[in-house]
Amino acid sequence: MSWGTELWDQFDNLEKHTQWGIDILEKYIKFVKERTEIELSYAKQLRNLSKKYQPKKNSKEEEEYKYTACKAFLSTLNEMNDYAGQHEVISENMTSQITVDLMRYVQELKQERKSNFHDGRKAQQHIETCWKQLESSKRRFERDCKEADRAQQYFEKMDADINVTKADVEKARQQAQLRHQMAEDSKAEYSSILQRFNQEQWEYYHTHIPNIFQKIQEMEERRIVRIGESMKTYAEVDRQVIPIIGKCLDGIVKAAESIDQKNDSQLVVEAYKSGFEPPGDIEFEDYTQPMKRTVSENSLSSAKEGKPELKFGGKSRGKLWPFIKKNKSPKQQKEPLSHRFNEFMTSKPKIHCFRSLKRGLSLKLGATPEDFSNLPPEQRRKKLQQKVDELNKEIQKETDQRDAITKMKDVYLKNPQMGDPASLDHKLAEATQNIEKLRLETQKFEAWLAEVEGRLPARSDQARRQSGLYDGQTHQTVTNCAQDRESSPDGSYTEEQSQESELKVLATDFDDEFDDEEPLPAIGTCKALYTFEGQNEGTISVVEGEMLSVIEEDKGDGWTRIRRNEDEEGYVPTSYVEVYLDKNAKGAKTYI
Repeated sequence: MSWGTELWDQFDNLEKHTQWGIDILEKYIKFVKERTEIELSYAKQLRNLSKKYQPKKNSKEEEEYKYTACKAFLSTLNEMNDYAGQHEVISENMTSQITVDLMRYVQELKQERKSNFHDGRKAQQHIETCWKQLESSKRRFERDCKEADRAQQYFEKMDADINVTKADVEKARQQAQLRHQMAEDSKAEYSSILQRFNQEQWEYYHTHIPNIFQKIQEMEERRIVRIGESMKTYAEVDRQVIPIIGKCLDGIVKAAESIDQKNDSQLVVEAYKSGFEPPGDIEFEDYTQPMKRTVSENSLSSAKEGKPELKFGGKSRGKLWPFIKKNKSPKQQKEPLSHRFNEFMTSKPKIHCFRSLKRGLSLKLGATPEDFSNLPPEQRRKKLQQKVDELNKEIQKETDQRDAITKMKDVYLKNPQMGDPASLDHKLAEATQNIEKLRLETQKFEAWLAEVEGRLPARSDQARRQSGLYDGQTHQTVTNCAQDRESSPDGSYTEEQSQESELKVLATDFDDEFDDEEPLPAIGTCKALYTFEGQNEGTISVVEGEMLSVIEEDKGDGWTRIRRNEDEEGYVPTSYVEVYLDKNAKGAKTYI
């Protein structure tokens, strides 16, 4: 079967068919290209999805991933990231092995098709030119024959007429002979052109057209084979990534099987166990018998009286009932000193918790002190230790650089032709200066680290100002306070630990403080800019727009002491209120 012999007269239809074949190939290329775009888009969406649910660094989410279920979820996210990578591989392979290759082949195919049909049109034009020459010679031969026949008839007519002169007859005879000769010449020319046209026509239909159509047929068959091979490659590209995708899915299954519910339950216990004992039984209070005033508003304090001995430094003792909230008012009638002292030992302290409260508020407001004081003690210790390690690495790096410069200077001293030793003095001095700066910085952070670890006594002015205690409190109290902060996850003090620190203070040191306790005079007013929920001890809740009295201004720690209705007072963040100080009030500052 050959297009040259079977389709010798279908030149135009073959031209349309081959163009349709190229259109089909381009359509397939477009299909594969869109498939690669879909794969890339799908891979991108999978990666974004995996990234969206990845735990953020240095956040609470990162701590949650210690549980096996969260670890399995993290493994699933990582496997999905690898899964997305395989779809990117599919897109890349299809682009390189199919799209790019076929686009180049289409260009070559168009060029080859153009060349073949150009040769076919050229052959058509040649045979058409030969046919026109044949028709022209045929018409000329026919015209000359008719002219010769008319000239012959005219001659015979003149020769038969007796009235015509002999000269006219001779002239007619010569004209007839001339026309007859012209007809013979046209005949010979027509015969020659006809013979040549038949030869050209035979070569056209039996040689030129079959060869051209055979090339077009081979071109079209190569196109069909090529598109079939591309379809096989299309399937093979998908097949190649199936094992890797299977491994990704196997990894997800393995991560799911690694979940241990018992281990997660144990981690919850380790994370939230307080170590306190449940409250004991509440003793019966018989009001029918005359008795002294209850030592404390908290009923569990009576359990302390029955104990013969207080063990300092022990674990939890006499925890307050967790559902009782003490209603405190700074304006109360004076009571005997013994009652006030016992109340101090059993009540919730207001001395040292303000520093941690200030840190928590600073953290919420976005402040980040250089000493990381906004963090809880254990986290602060880790941050400071990390900073010290980083500084030590920088010191080591600068030291190595200084040593290298020193060695280079020694080489220059021994071999002056290699360089000027004086040119390195500036770099050497700069390296030494950098090392000294880094060492001073390291000492500063090491001092803060020592403070957190309890090696240095540290007590904030805020604690001194709010406690009302004298400055002779022992170092053991401060150490216990630091330990209290480390034992509490939010940096605030627990009740039992603070009680242990307060029991170390002699009773005689507080007599004057309680006897002299008087309500502080108002030094101005303030307006609440924002609503503040005073949930910590020593604070007071305010509502936005509320007007209150200022009894103690900010001492530089970010807190202002206010009063409401002469019977309720506490501290609020200075940034939450707008203060209007009375210039004539005692202790008020004068602003210019």
